[in-house]
Amino acid sequence: MTGSAPVLSRRAALLLAAGGLVQLSPPQVRDRIPAFAGPTAAATVPAVRPELEALLAERARALLRRDATALPTGEAGQALLRRTADLPLAELSYRVAEFSEPAGDTVTLTAELGWRVAEYDEYPSVLRRRLSFRRVGGQWGLTEEQADGPAAPWDLGPVSVVRGRHCLVLGQAAPAELARTVAAADLAVPLVGEVWGAGWTGRLLIEHPATEAQFDRLLGTPPGQYAGMAAVTTAAAGAPVRTPADRILINPQAYAGLSELGRRVVTVHEATHVATRADTRPWTPLWLSEGVADHTGYRGTGRTPQQIAPALAAAAAAPGFAPALPADTDFAAGSPGIALAYELAWSACDLIARRFGERRLVAFYRAAGAAGPTTTREEWLDGLLRTAFGLGLDEFTRQWDDDLHRRFGH
Repeated sequence: MTGSAPVLSRRAALLLAAGGLVQLSPPQVRDRIPAFAGPTAAATVPAVRPELEALLAERARALLRRDATALPTGEAGQALLRRTADLPLAELSYRVAEFSEPAGDTVTLTAELGWRVAEYDEYPSVLRRRLSFRRVGGQWGLTEEQADGPAAPWDLGPVSVVRGRHCLVLGQAAPAELARTVAAADLAVPLVGEVWGAGWTGRLLIEHPATEAQFDRLLGTPPGQYAGMAAVTTAAAGAPVRTPADRILINPQAYAGLSELGRRVVTVHEATHVATRADTRPWTPLWLSEGVADHTGYRGTGRTPQQIAPALAAAAAAPGFAPALPADTDFAAGSPGIALAYELAWSACDLIARRFGERRLVAFYRAAGAAGPTTTREEWLDGLLRTAFGLGLDEFTRQWDDDLHRRFGH
């Protein structure tokens, strides 16, 4: 997705199914909004705008201080204070984005709300908000604030917060569900570190809502668009390109249907995307970013190739099968071949790790992010493979084909 509303980054979700783990996830990239700053002054400031900006600044300060008495007159902020009581906010601020001078005693504007979680967010996440004001007795007051795109966690109700050794989990899910998510995250972080080293934050911020409808609202997507997906990872809108991804969002209905192993694989997969965010670029092929995440996720689980990739096993056994690296569009939500795309991506990265070693797989991933293509993507990838492994794209594909037939062919 593009445009003003924040969108998803390219992340996976897993569902346990008979015969193995079936992957279902959309590849998307969240658009960046310039690093969040405070209110900006126009060359000619409308008469009303400074008053509204001051009101919003006072509101933000009151919410950060948990000061009910300091909330601006005329707004219902007490419920918001209760909803955010346990949320460790390090920053909360508004920037007016779209405003027209009112003709009467009411006005609606669009603002960007920046919020940052203490110890976990390096940069604020930015959400678009629509705010309505009314002037009574010569004084403006906020009458309504609504999400104009993805919702904030407190829009859904009181936010519970649970800390782990390597994570912070927040949301509206039941305490037992939040605790299980903490356990999975605390296991995932060191497993990811074994492959990707210590060059990332080594911590996870996870949002776990109570319902799939709440999950949809956090993403700002149509209801049910990602039904059946267990989790996605998003990057903070407003953050520089090289900042780590900062949110894992749990789809409670799908996540609850996973076994303990399934939760482990999903969480390690998502944590891998957090760890590799600084090396992931718009030109990074989705087969590579999803393939390394799956390789890391399944590493050490004891699952066989047939259990990990049942769709690929069936395809490889068919006459005339010839593998090809999936296109980015093959990972689109709802694509009929999405399961096979993920399994092909896993198998290609798994081959590199087995044949050349995990360190060279990691180095290859980072090399892909270091410099984008100046020719076609195929020529660029051919050059990367030759530099990293001494074989071009055609030879890599031939060796991959032989490997798949040995592992899955009949």
